[in-house]
Amino acid sequence: MNIDILTNEAVELLQKLIQTPSISREEQGAADVLQQFIENCGISTWRDGNNVWCLAPDYDANKPTILLNSHIDTVKPVNGWTYAPFEATIENDCIYGLGSNDAGASVVCLLQSFRELIKKEQPYNLIFLASCEEEVSGKNGIEKVLPQLPPIDVALVGEPTGMQPAIAEKGLMVLDVTVHGRSGHAARNEGDNAIYKAIKDISWFQNFEFPEKSQLLGPVKMTVTIINSGTQHNVIPDQCVFTVDIRSNEKYTNEEIYDFVSKHIAGNAQARSFRLNSSCIPETHPLVQRIVQQGRTPFGSPTLSDQALMRFPSLKMGPGDSARSHTANEYIKIGEIKEAIGLYIEILDQIKIQNN
Repeated sequence: MNIDILTNEAVELLQKLIQTPSISREEQGAADVLQQFIENCGISTWRDGNNVWCLAPDYDANKPTILLNSHIDTVKPVNGWTYAPFEATIENDCIYGLGSNDAGASVVCLLQSFRELIKKEQPYNLIFLASCEEEVSGKNGIEKVLPQLPPIDVALVGEPTGMQPAIAEKGLMVLDVTVHGRSGHAARNEGDNAIYKAIKDISWFQNFEFPEKSQLLGPVKMTVTIINSGTQHNVIPDQCVFTVDIRSNEKYTNEEIYDFVSKHIAGNAQARSFRLNSSCIPETHPLVQRIVQQGRTPFGSPTLSDQALMRFPSLKMGPGDSARSHTANEYIKIGEIKEAIGLYIEILDQIKIQNN
């Protein structure tokens, strides 16, 4: 293994990906670039929409299967960039560009690791998947691909974690709550003010604490983030609608939280989705143990990834820093890419895991 050659190839591929805009649901060009690179390496690919994947050529249904996954889509560029977000500028060991940190570096590092690991027989099957629509939790992303893959026993998801393993991740559920009142003239003592009724529900969301707290993820967090009500200053509002962002821990499913909330508020709560549950992998899992042996420290992540759509054990670990994601002048260090490729290979080479 020549880590410098692998790193140089990864950097060149990452530059091409950055230079090919891949906003969520518009990733076709980036998927084309990645698929062409993989096939030029002599590896057969599969594709569904803007998702691209490949299997180690010696697939054996009797072996357990490890999935290497990261995403090729990005958010839209925010204001404040001083570097061009789609030029992949290299300066002082840093590659500046949209998606460099989240999660282009993980994509290219996992792919290079896949290429190296399949050069010899492993005690497991290996799949590499570059998925789309992660940033919007879209239904044409990983959720569409997973049913087409062989059974997965564990996944390593590439996201910027400083190459520390996130072995638990908070889930997400968004509620739209509608509170009804009765309209009337503001100058007279009439009507039933929906805002005043909503205040009681909002106060409940602000102050209630679910009893089950997670050692890694802490408590369930509920935050009211949007509120809309009223038509004009002199009319008592007959409806108030507000939105609640709920970040769940692994102690509760989204359905359980929804049922509990619905019984304790006056308004009518509608969940946009129950799909994005919290995830957690035991610290005793062989993959976690191998990573810990490399001096890495497990932690719980408050941010969401495609792990939320996986119904098998998974952990999140990749080069970069989550604080750089979705910011102006997003960047990844070339040294971080080199470290990640080497560490991924060291962790996964000849690891023994069990079939689920």
